[in-house]
Amino acid sequence: MYTKEELLNLYNLDLDTLLNEAKKYLKDKFEFCSIISARTGKCSQNCKYCAQSSHYNTNIETNPLLSVKTVVDVAKDSVKNGADRVAIVTSGKTPDESDFDTMLEMIKALNNEGIKSCASIGILNEEQAKQLAEVGLVRFHHNINTCKSYHPEICTTHTYEDRINTVNLVKKYGIELCCGVIIGMGETVEQRIEMALELAEINPDSIPVNILTPIKNTPFENYGDKIDEENVLRTLAIFKIACPNSSIRLAGGKKARLSENNIEKAFKYCVDSTIVGNYLTTTGFSPKDDEELINKIGRKLVKCH
Repeated sequence: MYTKEELLNLYNLDLDTLLNEAKKYLKDKFEFCSIISARTGKCSQNCKYCAQSSHYNTNIETNPLLSVKTVVDVAKDSVKNGADRVAIVTSGKTPDESDFDTMLEMIKALNNEGIKSCASIGILNEEQAKQLAEVGLVRFHHNINTCKSYHPEICTTHTYEDRINTVNLVKKYGIELCCGVIIGMGETVEQRIEMALELAEINPDSIPVNILTPIKNTPFENYGDKIDEENVLRTLAIFKIACPNSSIRLAGGKKARLSENNIEKAFKYCVDSTIVGNYLTTTGFSPKDDEELINKIGRKLVKCH
């Protein structure tokens, strides 16, 4: 594992040199995934970046938990558009007990359709992790969001340790782990290096990297200048170098925060996968746009079978 000083030195290299160093760890294959917002809004947590928090008046559309059939139908459309896996995403700190059985049915239904099931449903207890494993959940998504030292600046209604406990439960029960961050929330370059080191220690299967899209009426609504495009690329490259065995996944903020030229650079030099279609409360490129870019740079798209 790299030291903080070593990664900081790499971060500060000439950009082309850094990107070419990161490219050494890429494989030809590239993966698409998709997400379904199965329950949206009215979250009790005060994460300062989030449109779904009930602490802020963001006027987003909310919905209770979708039906199993609706989730499966949306997932099938995502697979037709090239998604290799589909994640069920729900707002809230933890899975609502009254909804958890329905979530388990969603996972079983996706598996029965031959779709790789993912879930992003909050902080878990041991019994919930055990049940998710028993119904055959393929992958669980739970971000650390930022490094340990910066977490108190992001959220005070749960702790960094709460998130790590869930990460450890997922790994304990043999479920694949998707665990990433949001960059551009006011963290320093050194704290981005800390994120890379903490993720390297966790060693998840997938690391989604979101770029903050400032949401009106959240505490971070004016944080659009906290990271520029060059530093996004530098961060992606450092994550790939620090976590060579993890799939670095370009996620939210791709369309809003990066030029087409820099998205192409990210796909070519830094990342192994991306989320296609729209996200939770922001929009993305069409799957066709992303597929055309993958073909242009000569990487092989892995589609779901």
